[in-house]
Amino acid sequence: MRILVTGGAGFIGSHLSERLINDGHIVTVIDNFSTGRASNLKNLTSSNNFTLVEGSILDTIVLNSLIKEADYVFHLAAAVGVFNIVNNPLDSLLTNIRGTENVLEAAHTTKTPVFLTSSSEVYGKNISDSLKESDDRILGSPVTLRWSYSEAKAIDESLAYAYFVEKQLETRIVRFFNTVGPRQLGAYGMVVPRFVKAALTNEPITIYGDGNQTRCFAHVYDVVDAVLTIAFADNTIGQVINIGNDFEISINGLAKKIIDETGSKSDIVYVPYDEAYGEGFEDMERRVPNIDLISQLVGWKPKRDLSTMIADISVEMKKST
Repeated sequence: MRILVTGGAGFIGSHLSERLINDGHIVTVIDNFSTGRASNLKNLTSSNNFTLVEGSILDTIVLNSLIKEADYVFHLAAAVGVFNIVNNPLDSLLTNIRGTENVLEAAHTTKTPVFLTSSSEVYGKNISDSLKESDDRILGSPVTLRWSYSEAKAIDESLAYAYFVEKQLETRIVRFFNTVGPRQLGAYGMVVPRFVKAALTNEPITIYGDGNQTRCFAHVYDVVDAVLTIAFADNTIGQVINIGNDFEISINGLAKKIIDETGSKSDIVYVPYDEAYGEGFEDMERRVPNIDLISQLVGWKPKRDLSTMIADISVEMKKST
């Protein structure tokens, strides 16, 4: 197939693009390199089936021409990272909402299927034991910019679903829960690479808040497996599906595990949320995915554990130093 990947130079997008090329597809990536890196795609530059376009999904002329040539669109382009969202809220909202609207409108014109990547952020402060796709969203005030990413992703989902219902556009929506692995940067607040980088240099590991908040982490290789399985299954059209690992760990536990597994001498230090992100910042105490639906629909379950994730990130960071 001829496949367009928006945001394909990013962390997840680059891994997905590699897999698509390896599976025999013809892949075009569009990325504006705001958070993605051309170096993430260095393994593909020699392939005759790969094209990299530097551009924005806000540029409808470029986007429309690319979608017109595609058989399928994976839409991953988005403003990401807590620091990025809080510091650049307007650009983030425009990219995440208007950009998605542009993709869906162009795809509808050509009847091109769209795979929309959303986020567990849509659940907000819902701390249920196991978050199902149908569970309620619980959010803070709209003027607490921490929640603008959640709002934007929810609107993206509503747009994609409305195109499916009203215009019969083939759409699929997935929600990622804390995907980690090689190529992920800690610069935008991504906790695992940030902790691993500090541990490898024996520098202090900084935890925002008290560290009792819990998260679940999935390896990017497992996530790409899930994406491809969902993307080409007939029973996933019009569905919203969680992708994640349901093994839960506190941020304190994560820091200690990374110190142990890297043999680090790092100390753990704590920084209040207000000091790290600005006054009024809110975080969620817990986020655990229910992955029953993906298992029922396509039989997917995560295979790689947290130790493997830490090891894979550590190996890549050691190579780059």
